[in-house]
Amino acid sequence: MLIDDIKARFREAMKARREVEREILRVAIGDITTRDATSDDDVQAVLKKLLKSNEETLGHNVSDDERTKLEQENEILRGFLPKTLDEAQIIEALAPVAEQIRAASNDGQATGVAMKQLKSTGAQVDGKTVSAAVRKLRA
Repeated sequence: MLIDDIKARFREAMKARREVEREILRVAIGDITTRDATSDDDVQAVLKKLLKSNEETLGHNVSDDERTKLEQENEILRGFLPKTLDEAQIIEALAPVAEQIRAASNDGQATGVAMKQLKSTGAQVDGKTVSAAVRKLRA
């Protein structure tokens, strides 16, 4: 299970004195425990929430040291999440419905068509990346 992998990595980080990794994994384990996340999907949701929080903080005016630390934390968190498709891969995956996306009356409907197609293929995607791919297809 994913939580076991996180705990094992936490122990390794403690032994190797990797402070940034140890601290973000400690926070993740605490949140997972608090939310009583038992399935891998629940654990992934907690990790995504932490990642989103870090991304929002990076969007503000932060010092270079804090930016570096947050980026390191994000890389560690992403390591536990399934790989998502990048924009080019999403555009390629949307080829069968590209005409429907272009014909949609607005970006919202076009994104809905795209998400339905991507979900049917089981692709792991980020919503912002899908939106960017849809805008590129509609341009």
